[in-house]
Amino acid sequence: MKKPSHSLLHSLVTLALLLGSAKADPQPLQDYCIADASQPFFLNGAPCIDSSLAASSHFTTSVLSKPGNTKANPFGYSVKLTNVSNLPGLNTMGLTMARLDLDPNGLVPLHSHPRASEVTICIKGTLLVGFVNTSNYLFTQLLRPGESFVFPKGLIHFLYNMESVGPAVAVSGLSSQFPGTQVASLAAFTSKPPIPDEVLKRSFQISNQDVARIRRNLG
Repeated sequence: MKKPSHSLLHSLVTLALLLGSAKADPQPLQDYCIADASQPFFLNGAPCIDSSLAASSHFTTSVLSKPGNTKANPFGYSVKLTNVSNLPGLNTMGLTMARLDLDPNGLVPLHSHPRASEVTICIKGTLLVGFVNTSNYLFTQLLRPGESFVFPKGLIHFLYNMESVGPAVAVSGLSSQFPGTQVASLAAFTSKPPIPDEVLKRSFQISNQDVARIRRNLG
């Protein structure tokens, strides 16, 4: 077998070094960014004001001080987020804060954040939390007030209020300005346009009646 030439080896080593020193593209802040060739310029986020106009009010918010509406969905939970509208100083900082309120036995259903890891601290109540890794292994923990849990980026996870009488409250920090949230059941059964029934039937090993019932229950 012919050995590769010295010049070829040198080229491969050089290429490897160049690739190793190259920086990756910045993480996208939205689900997709369609190229607009007619525009000279587009920001992956929000534009900035003149820094001389910055004020203390740009860096503070009370949006997390009050609970959200846990009756707005069938799962009995609400999530309130900081964002660049209610906390302008957050722009480009690469983080988001969230308040989670759960009714007795309320559930933040199986979901993922495609652009962020999340650390959650239990403030009130008793929360069962967990995530599933890419080997389908489930990590769970029971959280009491003051205890924290980390959900790795992009992995399916949940939070469940174990108490049947009192509500639960948690606060989360996420490692992206726009972490994105995809609830597994809603993505599968309430997408627009809908995923074909045959795909759902075979994916979940269920019947036509099951598909119709789940879609009806999820609204």
